[in-house]
Amino acid sequence: MNKLIVTGFALGLSLLLTGCGGSQYLQDGKIKSTLDQTNETDKYLVAVGLGASSKDATDSTQRKATSRNAAIVAAQYDLVGRVKGVKIEGGITIQKAMETDSKINALVNDSILGAEVSKTEWTADDGCVITMRLDKEKLAKQLNKKIE
Repeated sequence: MNKLIVTGFALGLSLLLTGCGGSQYLQDGKIKSTLDQTNETDKYLVAVGLGASSKDATDSTQRKATSRNAAIVAAQYDLVGRVKGVKIEGGITIQKAMETDSKINALVNDSILGAEVSKTEWTADDGCVITMRLDKEKLAKQLNKKIE
């Protein structure tokens, strides 16, 4: 009985750590050749960033830390492009609104910095894949605009 409980716990823990379907972006510790990215759901804008570790990093922890930082910056850059394409009230994009209102530009930057890292994955060579998401409702509230 104890063996069954331990086995069940180990299986549950492995599913929790790896996710039920495994990694969307990694296979056998390497980045897949094809990455299917859903950039938007009903609730979120989603962005992915890939980061490589610093050449100067001397151990795995340093390599993972530097690759994670690089992946976050890459995901934020991707997210900026996605946010700029969102249509707000009046049928204009956020990018167009940013061109005429500097406050919106600052609010978008704040929103990007506040985006949630929803998944962090490391490759076998300590590279990193970050999945980041931004809540559309939160974005609309920050901009004080309705998202269409």
